[in-house]
Amino acid sequence: MKRINALLIAHILLSTALLKAGDLPDAKTVLFLGDSITHSGQYIAFLETMLLAETDRRFQFLNLGLSSETVSGLSEDGHAGGKFPRPDLHERLDRVLAKTKPDLILACYGMNCGIYQPLDDGRFQKFKDGIQWLHDKAKTAAADIIHLTPPTYDTQQRKGEAPYYNSVLATYGLWLLSQRTNGWQVIDIHGPMDALLSEMRGRDPAAFLAKDGVHPGAEGHWLMAQQILRYWGVPSNQTVESFIAQIGTLHDLYELVSKRQRLLGASYLAEAGHKRPGVAPGLPLAEALRQAHELDPQIGAAAAIVRMAVVPSPFSGTRSTWNGYD
Repeated sequence: MKRINALLIAHILLSTALLKAGDLPDAKTVLFLGDSITHSGQYIAFLETMLLAETDRRFQFLNLGLSSETVSGLSEDGHAGGKFPRPDLHERLDRVLAKTKPDLILACYGMNCGIYQPLDDGRFQKFKDGIQWLHDKAKTAAADIIHLTPPTYDTQQRKGEAPYYNSVLATYGLWLLSQRTNGWQVIDIHGPMDALLSEMRGRDPAAFLAKDGVHPGAEGHWLMAQQILRYWGVPSNQTVESFIAQIGTLHDLYELVSKRQRLLGASYLAEAGHKRPGVAPGLPLAEALRQAHELDPQIGAAAAIVRMAVVPSPFSGTRSTWNGYD
């Protein structure tokens, strides 16, 4: 317990050190890489929705997260019942970068990279080597990169399985945060998630952010999106409950954004190729791009309606939108 508390305190100190809320990135195409937590896409859809609601900037978010993937290249014996080893980002990254041509990459790895084993110098080094390789690859591709620390592993929800593993992820996250001294952009997810979970458990011992202890639900994904928004100087005091409750405003925009992200993500993921079985193939890229383009006016109109609800009109009379214009 003392070690866990010490790690949490270290996260708080390191997550604020050298961290300055900046402007929105000067980027058009933003690529998201990671494991199943990223592949699920909810924090990415929350993020784009809030950016559309709070700013006048438009980005193309491409979610190419892949379930089970690591950046360490490691896989435990008998993974997936022996059906296949964990996918390794090394195998596909060059193709992903060539297909997507990102201006900015956000990468969230670590949950699978320690393969749910105790902290070990060799495995830790594999994680650090993989992250450094990814960082260098991004720079070679002329893309900026922001690293996210791994989310929380909830031992309580795992019924005591791998009780050491959250401290492993905390250690991985602290190493990432320490790279800020080398000029890296790093956003802390692990520390805030640990802190929120602790606060929730203080009110309700049965509370959780991830029902299975690994994959966050809506509140966990909301927290992830909020950390990125704060980093970009776009803070929001809205709770996930209030967000979801706003049917007809933010929620409609979120549904459209999610649809577009899933459409493009599945297509680009298939186009670049990977070795992970069981992933539904996306549409041919040309068709996915056509359908995504058709969604753009609907997204623009929904975003305008949200912004009208937030910013009072300086004009009297009825307010409406046409093709996304106010």
